[in-house]
Amino acid sequence: MKLEFDKYQNGLIPVIVQDASTNTVLMLGFMNEEALKKTKELNKVTFFSRSKSRLWTKGEESGNFLKVVSIAVDCDNDTLLIKAIPEGPVCHTGAETCFNEKNTSDNFLVTLENTIKSRIKSPVEGSYTNLLLNKGINKIAQKVGEEAVELVIESKDDNEKLFLNEAADLMYHYILLINAKGHSLSEVIDVLKSRDVSK
Repeated sequence: MKLEFDKYQNGLIPVIVQDASTNTVLMLGFMNEEALKKTKELNKVTFFSRSKSRLWTKGEESGNFLKVVSIAVDCDNDTLLIKAIPEGPVCHTGAETCFNEKNTSDNFLVTLENTIKSRIKSPVEGSYTNLLLNKGINKIAQKVGEEAVELVIESKDDNEKLFLNEAADLMYHYILLINAKGHSLSEVIDVLKSRDVSK
């Protein structure tokens, strides 16, 4: 499918960037053919900056890159929709999006994981998450094991509140471990989707 770069002035097409986890629209930019090629090569969203008159990889100065998950073309072949994972605030003002919206999801696990990712990238003093991260993978893995055992113990009794609290503790530490290892919950979900769940 050939993109219609010549359709608009200066060979630029609009690009909508959406958070792959929350589906929140993050920003709008423009690409020429070279910017699209570099985006695919780097796996980081790269625009053609109209103000700088050059290619500009989002985050090249701030470190807040947009990691590409997918690229879709609209029905007229003249606009792109890029789903990406933001590595920090997207807007130059420090806001989460260029539309001054909160980048949150109706799915609390996505919000929780995004908070964990944020703590990994930008530690917060006094944060329990950062306390565990500073102790290393072995300590985080140990906590997952401890919480799993505590959940098993509570499952044998009839205290619903304690059981649910232990289940929540296990889930939090499990998501922390996945991200501390450099992976994400979506990758685990992809593995589950690849299995035949009908059996």
